[in-house]
Amino acid sequence: MGRIRRLVLDTLKPHEPGIIEMATQLSELDGISAVNISIYEMDRKVENAKITIEGEKIDHAAVLSLIEEMGGAIHSIDEVVAGRIIIDDAVTLQD
Repeated sequence: MGRIRRLVLDTLKPHEPGIIEMATQLSELDGISAVNISIYEMDRKVENAKITIEGEKIDHAAVLSLIEEMGGAIHSIDEVVAGRIIIDDAVTLQD
């Protein structure tokens, strides 16, 4: 079975827990090497965050479950990289 190496999620999360706590907890899941969380919009009660996760074998169900346990919701899965190595998008004429 193929391995998920990178997962990019568009999420909605409450202000608490903060992104430091969320990133730390996500990084402790098996198969995850790195987590990057960027807040791109904020209002009085919630934050919109882009969460990028990389690792050797990411369990996407565990990731989604933890985010939901912390009060977050997934808007969309914006990128998935699977296989033996990580590749980046190739530039095309549409870009």
